[in-house]
Amino acid sequence: MMAVQFFSSITIPIPRERIFKRLGYRRGVTLISPDEMRELDESIEYAASLLRLRGAGKRFKVDLEGMPNIRLIAGPVFESGDLARYLHDCGEMLLIGATGGREIVAAIEECAEEDHMTRSVIFDAVASEMVDASLDWLCDYFNHDLMRENKHLSRRRFSAGYGDFSLKDQHSIYDLLELKQIDIAINESAILIPEKSVTAIVRIENSEEE
Repeated sequence: MMAVQFFSSITIPIPRERIFKRLGYRRGVTLISPDEMRELDESIEYAASLLRLRGAGKRFKVDLEGMPNIRLIAGPVFESGDLARYLHDCGEMLLIGATGGREIVAAIEECAEEDHMTRSVIFDAVASEMVDASLDWLCDYFNHDLMRENKHLSRRRFSAGYGDFSLKDQHSIYDLLELKQIDIAINESAILIPEKSVTAIVRIENSEEE
C-alpha cells in the first residue's frame, strides 16, 4: 500500500489576482490610489512571508458499494450520496491536505484584537488563497506521476462538509493523511487546527475519459 507523501515546504508564487478578487477588488472598476496599492502590496507580501505551507497526499482504491456508501480499500466507509455521485465510475481517488501554519493565524488574530481590521482581512485572504493554491500544487505534483499511467486528476475537488458529505468524516481523513506529521490537529467538532488547513478528495480518471 502506498504511504502518505509529505511535503515539508511548498513554494508557490503569490496568487495576487485571486487575492484581489477575494478582497473585492475588480480590475478597471475598483478605484485605489497608488499609496493604497503600495500599502496593500506590502501587507500581502508580509502575510505571505508568515505562511509555512506544507502538505500531504495519498492515493486510495475506491469501492462504490452502492449509494450512498464509498469504501476505501483497507480503509473507512464514507456515507455520502454527493461524494458517491462525484466518484461514480471512478476506481481510485487522491486524498490531499495542506496547511498555512500557525504563524499566519496568530497574526490574523492579533490584527483583529488590535482593531486593525483591514490588515486582518488582507492577511486572511492571502492565507486562504495560498493554502488553496497549495492544493493546486499538490494536484500538479501527483498529475505528473499519473501521466505515466495514462491517468489524470479531475479539475474539481470535493471536501468534507460539502453537500451531504459530513464534516465528521474529517476525522477519518485526518487519520488517513496522518496530518499530525505536518503539525495539524483536529478538535471534537472536526475542525482542523490551525484554521488555515484544508483537505480534499480528487477523483483519478483515465486519460481517455472526457
